[in-house]
Amino acid sequence: MALMKVRESNRNIPKDAKELCDRMLRDLEKGKKPLLEAIKCSLDNSFYNPKVGYLTPGKKTVKTELNVSSVQKLARTVFMLEILLNNIKTGAVNTKRELYYMAKGLVKSDRGFKALDFEEQTESDAVVEFICDMMQVYREEMNCFANDRGGQTYSQCLSVTETLLDGSKTSVDLANLGTAPFQPKNRPQSLKLKATKKIKFCLVVESEGTANTLVANGMTRRNNCIVMGAGGVPSNAVRAWCKTISDQLSVPIFFFGDLDAYTLQNIYRTLKAGSAASLIRNSDFSAPEVRFLGILPEDVRKYDLHCYSVNDKNASEARSLKKAKDALENDPFFRDKKNKDVSAILKWLIKEKIRCEQQALFSVDPKDPHKTEKIILDKIKTGSYV
Repeated sequence: MALMKVRESNRNIPKDAKELCDRMLRDLEKGKKPLLEAIKCSLDNSFYNPKVGYLTPGKKTVKTELNVSSVQKLARTVFMLEILLNNIKTGAVNTKRELYYMAKGLVKSDRGFKALDFEEQTESDAVVEFICDMMQVYREEMNCFANDRGGQTYSQCLSVTETLLDGSKTSVDLANLGTAPFQPKNRPQSLKLKATKKIKFCLVVESEGTANTLVANGMTRRNNCIVMGAGGVPSNAVRAWCKTISDQLSVPIFFFGDLDAYTLQNIYRTLKAGSAASLIRNSDFSAPEVRFLGILPEDVRKYDLHCYSVNDKNASEARSLKKAKDALENDPFFRDKKNKDVSAILKWLIKEKIRCEQQALFSVDPKDPHKTEKIILDKIKTGSYV
């Protein structure tokens, strides 16, 4: 099936926005109903091409035509678009939460906007997302930034130079940070990376606490590597930071996390191939080269790791199993034969109804503080990953 042509770079957003509004005005003057159309960002419009490496959108769209029930949505779209364009014009940046309050402030100052008021932030967030999907631009291009950071990153071999908004530059040598992690803002396009020594690999750890433990126990001192704590489901900043490392340094990237359905579906897949909710952003917010290092089923057997039972009579765990089965049937990432090894792990989890946490490796030899590091290094050396 043909895929929708996605956004072009170097867009003139104010010009495109003016053309969109002019078109709506012309339609009104001609007695026509203005129509707004955006890419449908959902799993049923997601496609996975292993040559591309991330989820891309199909041809389905969300259409909003002016009528009694949609007039508020169209008016709110123009209202919020003007706020975003003013940010671009002035160079100001805001979070979604701040945009919500800015909109309420405008309503308060001009009662003519009363019908456009947002009761909850979810309402204004939805409008921002619709604008971005409609114009095929990133929130960041609209100067709207989430309050997130890239993963907590440690290395004795990496220097980062950031180009600031005023054009000036600042550099950080991670080897000089001591025990403090480097954590970039959600502007990976402004970062230039340089390896001060040959970097052998980057290890992305699901748990920030476990990443900190590995570093505190000397992993980055003994190995020319990068260790990053992802902090659970990867934010846009974490995903973009991983892609920046992959693109600029060309080093192998491995993900170390729990062996459970949630980790595979919501954390690893999102890091590697992006999400259905951000189809227009996945090209810059995914790291297709990242490999799943474990915990693997073979690790459970080899090291006799402690596991927890997944009880399908428990409502929460039953939903998790159902989502895993649905992913195997409907998620294009898991259905693609290139990812058959990852899908096999998901099938194994459904069959065995167990889960194993990444910290279980610390039970292998409690007297050796470096044992988990040794196991990780051995897995990388022997190719024990998928």
